[in-house]
Amino acid sequence: MNIIYKDILIRNAEESDAAQLASWWNDGSVMAHAGFPNGVNTNEERIKEQIKNYTDQHRVLMIEYKGKAIGEMNYEFSDDRCEIGIKICDASYQEKGLGRVILTLFIKELFKMGAKTIFLTTNLNNKRAQHVYEKLGFKKIRVDYDSWTNQLGEKQSIVYYELKENELISFK
Repeated sequence: MNIIYKDILIRNAEESDAAQLASWWNDGSVMAHAGFPNGVNTNEERIKEQIKNYTDQHRVLMIEYKGKAIGEMNYEFSDDRCEIGIKICDASYQEKGLGRVILTLFIKELFKMGAKTIFLTTNLNNKRAQHVYEKLGFKKIRVDYDSWTNQLGEKQSIVYYELKENELISFK
């Protein structure tokens, strides 16, 4: 995938991105919302192996803004359904409206690739993400309360969202 819009670039992750991804994924402040307040304890070599095995059905993407890596996204197709995830990992680029633009570009591309439904999950406490998803037209399907425990032994709840192609509310 290679999407360019103004100062935004969304591209396939490459082996040369492994150090940056490891830095983000091992950072508890970046990963806490996903239930990993201590990070995920991975390394560059593992990430390089993952990147080698990606296909157009399942991939991690890098998000760049003005030439700087600021986050990552991923997707995985299952027939005509596609699960996505996004993290603006550099906190100085959060709360600037970039997430909504980036997600719109990403989702439009996934629909072009054959997705009929896009779905995702987020932590019930991640209100900022829920706000963005709902502004884009995602519908809350259900909430699983206290469904898993994070690294600190704290119960976590998950919100499930989905979006059909005709429901996308574009940022434009």
